[in-house]
Amino acid sequence: MKTLITGGKVLDPSQNLYVHMDILIEDARITALLPTGAGPSDAHAIDARGLTLTPGLIDIHVHLREPGFEYKEDIESGSRAAAAGGFTRVCCMPNTAPAIDSASVVRHIIERANETALCRVHPIGAATKDMAGNMLTEIAELKAAGAVAISDDAFPMQNAETVRRCMEYCAMLNLPLLTHNEDKTLTHKGCMNEGLTSTMLGLAGMPAVAEDIAVARNILLSQKTGCRLHLLHISTAGTVELLKQAKEKGIQVTGEACPHHWVLTDEACNGYNTNAKMNPPLRTETDCAAIRQGLIDGTLDCITTDHAPHADYEKEVEFDAAPFGILGLETSFPLVYTTLVKPGSITLMQAVNLMSTAPAAILNLPDGAGTLKPGALADIAALDLETEWVIDQNKVQSKSHNTPFHGRQVFGKAAFTMLGGIRQEIR
Repeated sequence: MKTLITGGKVLDPSQNLYVHMDILIEDARITALLPTGAGPSDAHAIDARGLTLTPGLIDIHVHLREPGFEYKEDIESGSRAAAAGGFTRVCCMPNTAPAIDSASVVRHIIERANETALCRVHPIGAATKDMAGNMLTEIAELKAAGAVAISDDAFPMQNAETVRRCMEYCAMLNLPLLTHNEDKTLTHKGCMNEGLTSTMLGLAGMPAVAEDIAVARNILLSQKTGCRLHLLHISTAGTVELLKQAKEKGIQVTGEACPHHWVLTDEACNGYNTNAKMNPPLRTETDCAAIRQGLIDGTLDCITTDHAPHADYEKEVEFDAAPFGILGLETSFPLVYTTLVKPGSITLMQAVNLMSTAPAAILNLPDGAGTLKPGALADIAALDLETEWVIDQNKVQSKSHNTPFHGRQVFGKAAFTMLGGIRQEIR
C-alpha cells in the first residue's frame, strides 16, 4: 500500500531541509520526498495542510514504570502520552521492579511494547544489579537482548571504582553510559535546591555543587576509559561549563536538558508544591540562563523530558515525603516551541534537531531514526505550530497528573504521529 502525506511543510535537520513537499510511503518506509502534488494518484492521501512534518520526536530519557509500578504508568499509557506529544521513539530508564538488570527484563519490555505501544520503545539497561551501586550487571547480555545504553539513573553510582569498571565494559561494547550526577553525601535528606527558597520553606537543600562534583568525576573517568558518557538532566551552570570544557578537550561526552530546568526556578516550590519536586531539583535563574545558552550555542546536545509519573496520592503528602518527578512527554515540544523558538533563541530546525536527530545519533538508534531520508522507517511527527492552548493536568494521556505546568498557556502541538507509515490514533 502506498501512502502520500500531502500539503505539509517538511523539516528535516539531517538534510537541512525545510520546504513544502509531499512524503511518499511504501511498506512502512519513506520512498521519496516529492514536489507538492507530484505524488502517485493511486496512493492513500493524508492531508497535512498547515502542518510541519518532521522526523518523529525521540526522547532518550523516560520512565514508563513497567514492570512493577503500573499504577503510575505502563508501556501502553506512556507510549500514548508520547504519541500525543509527537514522539515516535522513547528510551525507558531501568528503575523498575525488577530493575532492567537482566536480559529477560529487556526482552519482556520489548515484547510488551510490540504488543501495546503507540511508539517504538528502547530499553536502557541498569549499570548495577538491583540498581544498588555494587555488582555490575551482565552488560554484554543486556546489549544482546536489545538494550541501547546503560544507566544508573535515579540511583547514581557513588563508588568511583564501580563507575570506572562499568565504563570499561561499556567502552568495550560500544555502549554509552548515561549518568545521573549526584554526590549523595552532599544531598542526604535534601528535597529541593539549596538556596533562599529552601531556607524560607524550612526544607533541606540539595546544593548545585553535588551535581558538579559528580559530573567532574565522571568526565575524568570517561577520558581515562574511552567510554561514551552522556550526562542526564543537567540542571546547573557549573555542569554546563564542565561539559563545554570536556568537549574542548575532545572527551566523548554529551549532555541533555529538560524543559523544566530552564523554564522554572526553585520558586515554583513555594506553597510546598510537590508537583515542582524533582531530582535534580529546579535551580536558580542563573542556572536556567546557563542551560538556555548551552542549548543555543550547542554545548548541550539534546532535549529530553525525564518523564516521571507518580500517582496523585503519592504527591499529595508533605513536600519532603513526596517522590521526585514530573510528567513531560505531552508538554515538551510546546514548552520548547513557546520558550525557545517563538522568542527567537533557537530556530525550529535547531529544536527538531535537539529533539529528534541528535538524540538518535547519541544512542545510535536503528532504522533511520531522526531522519526523513528515503529508506528510513516512516516515523513522522505532524506538528501544528499555530495552535494556542492551555496545559490541563486533567486531560493528559498519562495515567498520572503530576505536572507543574498546569494552567500554562503554550503554542504548538502534535496533530498526529505516524509509526511505520501508520497514523497513530489517540483516544
